[in-house]
Amino acid sequence: MTAQLSAPEALLALAGEYNRHNDALNSLAIMEINGTSPATSVGKQIPRTQHLAHSALHIVDALNHQRMYHSPGIRSAYARIRQLAHLALDAADHLLDAEDILDDARVGAPSEDGPPLTPQEARSEVRDRLALVRDLTALGADDTVATAELLVTEMRRQRLLPADQLLDLSPAQHTALRAVAQGHVTIDRHDDKPRVSRDDLRISISTIRSLETRGLVGREETPRILHDERIHLTADGCRTLAASFGHARPPALTTARPAQVKAAASPARSR
Repeated sequence: MTAQLSAPEALLALAGEYNRHNDALNSLAIMEINGTSPATSVGKQIPRTQHLAHSALHIVDALNHQRMYHSPGIRSAYARIRQLAHLALDAADHLLDAEDILDDARVGAPSEDGPPLTPQEARSEVRDRLALVRDLTALGADDTVATAELLVTEMRRQRLLPADQLLDLSPAQHTALRAVAQGHVTIDRHDDKPRVSRDDLRISISTIRSLETRGLVGREETPRILHDERIHLTADGCRTLAASFGHARPPALTTARPAQVKAAASPARSR
């Protein structure tokens, strides 16, 4: 039986939900709601967006039941989690508006400006609202990972976490785990190579496979165009990454060339 996730681990799990949500939203926007039932397509996204808000508020409730000193860092973590909830609720409201616009256009009901919208006008209005939803949720995974790290760091200071355990993670594995949580890693199934959405990161397929072998990450099909599989943290992956926060990490490996020492070019001194 899987043990219940702590608040920081639940935040990392929420980051995965943001990645799934944004993948589905991206696919929906690219299709431009041209399916057989556009309102149904938008309607299916609404519960997923609302779930983000409910999950964030559930984490707040869990923190409320934990005895801790509300330091500035803890208060900041609370504020960030509540902000995530409010942004997700606002995003869900825009999706509800989009669904209403499509329904009204389908039956010829008057719009807010008076005359009914044509199908083309309705799709244009919906695209604008989908763009707002993308803006409201685009940084959700990054924000939840940053908040989880802040929360763990503060909880370590208050000695609210178990004794430190040595984590058997290489710098490359730690970097990959964090990038996965932030939603930066997908897999091209045709050549089994990682696609990384940040130019400053290099993650090899061997690192991903090593994390899969340890049960820290898993693959899921993604509706995002040109990406076959999304890499997500498992429950054990959430625990492992959360446990790594609040510690001084070893320097990551770099591929940059070392600075070359210039040969002395000054002439020999005259005696």
